[in-house]
Amino acid sequence: MPPSPHGPPPHGPPPHGRPARRPGRVPDQRSGPGPRPPDRDRLAPPPDSTDEHPAEPPDPPSRARTAHPWIAPIALATLLGSLVAVLALTFRGDDFHTAPGALSLHYAIAWTLFAAAAWTVRRLGARQAAVFVLVGGAAIAATGLLAPPRTSTDAYRYAWDGRVQAAGISPYDYAPEDPALASLRDRWLFPKGPACHGPDRDPVRPAPERPKTEHPEARHPQARRPTPERAAPGRPIPGGPALSGTHPRADPAPDHAHSAPGSAEPQCTRLNRPSVHTIYPPAAEGYFLLVHRSAPSGSTLLPLQTGGALLSVATTAVLLAAARRRRDPRLATARAALWAWCPAVPVEAVNNAHVDALGVLLTVAGLIAVPRRRALGGALLGAATAAKLLPAVALPGALSGVLARATNPGEPHTGARRTVLEKFRATGPGRPAPAESPPPPPPREGAGSPAPTASRIRRAAAVVLPRAAVSRPTVSVNRPTASVNRPAASAVLPVAAAAAVVALGYLPYVLLSRSSVLGYLTGYVAEEGYETGSAAADDKNRYALLRLLHPGPETWALPVVAAVLLAVVGWVLLRGDPQRPWRGALVVTGTAFLLMTPGYPWYALLVVALVALDGRWEWLGVPLAGVAQYVTARAVDEGAWVGTLGYAVACAAVMAGWAVRAPRAASASRPRRPPAETAGTAKTTGTAETARTAEAADAATPGSPPGSPATRPRRRRARR
Repeated sequence: MPPSPHGPPPHGPPPHGRPARRPGRVPDQRSGPGPRPPDRDRLAPPPDSTDEHPAEPPDPPSRARTAHPWIAPIALATLLGSLVAVLALTFRGDDFHTAPGALSLHYAIAWTLFAAAAWTVRRLGARQAAVFVLVGGAAIAATGLLAPPRTSTDAYRYAWDGRVQAAGISPYDYAPEDPALASLRDRWLFPKGPACHGPDRDPVRPAPERPKTEHPEARHPQARRPTPERAAPGRPIPGGPALSGTHPRADPAPDHAHSAPGSAEPQCTRLNRPSVHTIYPPAAEGYFLLVHRSAPSGSTLLPLQTGGALLSVATTAVLLAAARRRRDPRLATARAALWAWCPAVPVEAVNNAHVDALGVLLTVAGLIAVPRRRALGGALLGAATAAKLLPAVALPGALSGVLARATNPGEPHTGARRTVLEKFRATGPGRPAPAESPPPPPPREGAGSPAPTASRIRRAAAVVLPRAAVSRPTVSVNRPTASVNRPAASAVLPVAAAAAVVALGYLPYVLLSRSSVLGYLTGYVAEEGYETGSAAADDKNRYALLRLLHPGPETWALPVVAAVLLAVVGWVLLRGDPQRPWRGALVVTGTAFLLMTPGYPWYALLVVALVALDGRWEWLGVPLAGVAQYVTARAVDEGAWVGTLGYAVACAAVMAGWAVRAPRAASASRPRRPPAETAGTAKTTGTAETARTAEAADAATPGSPPGSPATRPRRRRARR
């Protein structure tokens, strides 16, 4: 018989060695006569992961990724190469003082390429995206090593503090211009003569000579206290014993340079604020000393810039490692690019070598560790605060949901109802829920806030009564039991650990220093305009958004800012998610930035890292507003309005993002309706959702950690 033009013959082996299909049997048909349920009716994994929308299934692969898998990698490589080239050209030109408008244009191009690359990386798989994020982040960070710092002089103070500590002197005892430290000066940090004519040069004012008849210990009794340089045997005291009690002059330096004693040419310094003590916390001072000890002799700022590059790449690695434990690793990996490729990272963390990079790394590691190891997470957050005081604003995120209280024993503390899977676990594995659910039992002692009296009564009753009469089985819910029934001591453990680390960090400097270890902190607050009634608030455009509501916020802004921040912190403690502490940290930190409108863009590195953890990209307007206020405002006359406009646009972007995400979060938190089929129908048809839910409950082990194989639903093969 000739072959049929419409297909293979009805009998005989099929072509290409395919197995023959039995007549009247569909390969996709499952056991039972019922039809196959659609994809939207299948059981989704329990929403106990740490992704943004736990109730939504992952997006199916797009047609662009499956049809042409090579388009997205080529486009992404082109965008990253262009971003590296633009950043390299930006660092090779010193336009901060000469052409701030051109520098702002370079920043705008770099941020545009960054946005396009961050959008393109979402088209790749998790492994491929991780390679691009890590390699691209290292290449982008390396561009900051091409030139000395362009927009900040803080790194020179870092190098000086490391040099002072290496000489055995506390950095909190002497100001850089104090003649007691004259032996540590060199022509690099303290140039002379023609090298003093240039930007970012502060003249060095020598201390006035004292009368010879007056004993120094009579004016300064603190000079009798032992100092590190006195305690060291055989070490000469810098500047002689008559200068050991000298206090630096706090008045501003003059416009003209003074001559150093015994020198006819003027002397200046690259350090900013040379007449005041250091302001940096102990962990930062330890980092400066470590870099100084590790740097080769004769090196300048390249070791500090290299340290900033290593810290930024390490932060990227921590974000990628945390992305592997998320429910959707592809999306979490793409979010890590928001830190690795952000132009603020090579500019501020690498080129300007700001110590904020160390605080960001410790903050990210601490927030990731808090849900599982609260003591370790709190210790890392404390170390971040000891490196830069700003990460203390992110500490309330570690206490997210600590004040929440569940109304039912199996109900999460966020107030959402129990899902179908939880109801089956509560009624027993493998048994469907009844048509009319009975009223929930009364709440247990550990379901919400702790009740010490009830707990003592129950423990006393357990001595004379059987255990089953006084105890109830623990119900496994979407989140681990420790996060719902958390003891009070465990809830505040991160704060206690953070405070202990900060105290231990300051302790050696308190014992070895004659002056206050707070340094110039109080003076810096007044200088930046954050003190009540300060005249610098208007000059530096502090409280820019509050200034739009009422002029002259110098007298009333601080109480308003404190009240708003307390309200936001209370909302995080009450409604925050303990499995996503970075979300609460981002809300508190971003709100503080919008209220106080700082003028230094490197402070916003913390916001960039929190955005990379949470994925709320609309908060990236905060670092952009800082760039506008710090760089772009220099290009126009009376450029205070530029920073105000930048922060206003950033606030509008945050509000728009909240308006878009709020309906999605509300729809994701709504419980799914239980199926209408009864138990008998589920057994006969095999297609009801209740039967599949019961199988998932059988496969899941109560109390298993989220994402483990014990909590994943198993599919049983149909028997033929």
